[in-house]
Amino acid sequence: MQSQDVAPRPAPDPRPGPVVDVEQAEAALVEHYPRLVRLAYLVLPPSLGRNRRVLTAHALTQRALPRGRTSGDASVLPAQKTAEGRDADPGYAYVRLRVLRTALEAGRPLTFRAWPKRAQLPPLLPQVWGLRLFPRSGGADELALDQRLSALSAPARAAYVLRGLERLADADVRRVLAAAGEEDPADALDEADEIEAKYGLLTSPEFDPCSLQARPPDLMRRRQHMKAALAAAAAVAVCGALLGLPGDGWGPDGAAAPSYAQNPSAQAALDPGKLTLVPAAAWQTSTRTDFSVWPARGTLTTDKALLRRALAVWARPGESVQVSATPGTPAGAPPGPPQLLYAGEVDQSRVVLLYDGLRIARYAEAKDGTQGAALDFARVDGATGAEANAVVLGRSDGNVRYLTAPWVRTAVVRDLLKSASGASGTSDSSGASGGTRLGRSADGVTEPFASPALQTGECRSWNALELTDRSGTRLTTDLGELTPAHLTSGRPGQPHEASAATWSPLACSLASVRGQGVRAVNAWQYARQPLPGASGTANWLCTRADTWRGGGTRVLAQFHAQGQPYGAVVAKAENVAACGAKDSHVLAGVLWKSGTGDWYLLAAGSKDTESIRATGGVVGSTEGNLLAVRAEQGAQAGLKGTLADGRSIGGLR
Repeated sequence: MQSQDVAPRPAPDPRPGPVVDVEQAEAALVEHYPRLVRLAYLVLPPSLGRNRRVLTAHALTQRALPRGRTSGDASVLPAQKTAEGRDADPGYAYVRLRVLRTALEAGRPLTFRAWPKRAQLPPLLPQVWGLRLFPRSGGADELALDQRLSALSAPARAAYVLRGLERLADADVRRVLAAAGEEDPADALDEADEIEAKYGLLTSPEFDPCSLQARPPDLMRRRQHMKAALAAAAAVAVCGALLGLPGDGWGPDGAAAPSYAQNPSAQAALDPGKLTLVPAAAWQTSTRTDFSVWPARGTLTTDKALLRRALAVWARPGESVQVSATPGTPAGAPPGPPQLLYAGEVDQSRVVLLYDGLRIARYAEAKDGTQGAALDFARVDGATGAEANAVVLGRSDGNVRYLTAPWVRTAVVRDLLKSASGASGTSDSSGASGGTRLGRSADGVTEPFASPALQTGECRSWNALELTDRSGTRLTTDLGELTPAHLTSGRPGQPHEASAATWSPLACSLASVRGQGVRAVNAWQYARQPLPGASGTANWLCTRADTWRGGGTRVLAQFHAQGQPYGAVVAKAENVAACGAKDSHVLAGVLWKSGTGDWYLLAAGSKDTESIRATGGVVGSTEGNLLAVRAEQGAQAGLKGTLADGRSIGGLR
């Protein structure tokens, strides 16, 4: 549970940063090396183990030097300078930020979408062979604090350490975390508040990676590994010699044909003359509304050289090709000749869109003929209706441009944050209020408009694309994928098309699911609660983001008090059935401050919740699906609910 009051993310500091050269940074690093290594050690994930945490902390700190003169970040210097000179030293602020950023990167999980960052891999240097190094053990208090820190996320650990070790105020902590690339510093501070502020323990030997003890590793296991390695090397040498002898046997690729063989399917997939081209009017007589009936459009559909390059790069992307794929999307070659959706010039690029029944592949190369290309993949299996209404053609300068389906009649851009009342005084030519009519070419290419996919800082706007087709009006938004996510509302299992006004208080929460391969996001108001002290009412809503791959579903519970423009996220979960078609039940709570200054624990469950009980820091119970109990500021409580069928449910966290 979280408090409803959430501090906004600070805007970036407009002041130019001080110039930091390598000598100044080196002087700061040498002078404050033990402090910087301790900072890295505390922020690194405890799952690495104490030995690797020690070596990684030293490696990250030693790599914090710039390559030459560089501009520092004025936002990472504290607003309130202390008596210690390091707080006013731009060189120290620079290397501290570099150490913090790489320590946070080291805690992020590896993904197949991008190459791992150097900080995510074991350090090449320093290395100590035959010994295990770890800090000296502290007392029971230090052990308890280490266990509590290990339960926090990396940004929350960083917030706690910046508060305690660096003595930064919360505003400065937010600035430093934002400069280090964290999207929600306020959430990290809130999570850090869950741990008792025993900052003095951070300077103890338990967390000092510069004062170490040495012990041997598992000697018997090392001896066994050495014997196994020698035996494996001998076996490889023997097998290699045998495979080199004349006669039949498996080659390195098994039964696969050699790479130069004229494999019919592989050759057909690379032949632009065998691309599937759907007639322009096929969609008008088809009962299907998916990508299989999209015609080939664009001014370069007959450019065989361009199409051949696109197919060849898809099959064998070279080192200069930037390849990206949404989670769960295979990036291999097409199984056969794909379908051509588009080939034409978009801004400063030549773009080709291809479809193989499972994926959309977007190939882009520069019009000026410079080397390199981009290849993007997204799953679209089973896409139909709103999910097959648009595909991203290009992004530039924070804007996005779409190719719309041939059956789309109108396109309107709406800022969801300005749609609470359903109107903002403007209207498009179709009479719909609160939006801007989006121009399109004869091929269905839209004009560019501001995309929320890459926006950072405080959430001040969130554009959605409203497309009207032959079945009605659909609301979608760009979440960084090739296809926009479909926004719906209604009870799980029975969603319907959503209006912009429905999503207005919830739009900013969509930032938490960007780049996750989201197919659709549904919003459901599952309860309405009168607020204590006749303070009006509040709506309880849950949003569920379903993905193309099935897994990775994210659920958010949100509390929207009357008179507030936006809802507050009070609970979140991943890969749960709650708020979904298989299990629509949901229970969540929030600490809420009334106008008279009194604090309450408010909780709500879906309609078939017969009772709710609060335990822990707040004790209370109620019959029905709404709970309001007096509480103390910062209290921690657990929630349990009983459904009409006798089942128990826990509060979403």
